Amino acid sequence: MEKVEIFTRDYCGYCTMAKRLLDQNNVTFTEYNASKDPTFRDVMIKRSGRRTFPQVFIGKVHVGGADDLAAFTRAGKLQPALAGEV
Repeated sequence: MEKVEIFTRDYCGYCTMAKRLLDQNNVTFTEYNASKDPTFRDVMIKRSGRRTFPQVFIGKVHVGGADDLAAFTRAGKLQPALAGEV
């Protein structure tokens, strides 16, 4: 099972949506909240090249934000990515 990481911030509706989608699919994830530790924002930007929250990673795969995660899931790519097949 690949490690799932999500970079979030407080009061972010898209962050809530992405975490809810992961929860609905019984995906365990590690959350890095940049509101609690601002260094996470710099790490996220360096890894993703994006400045918007959230940013989701499955293993070495950068999925993207909440809308990207939803499209990834609808396309049937979530479970293969979790299994390391993407």
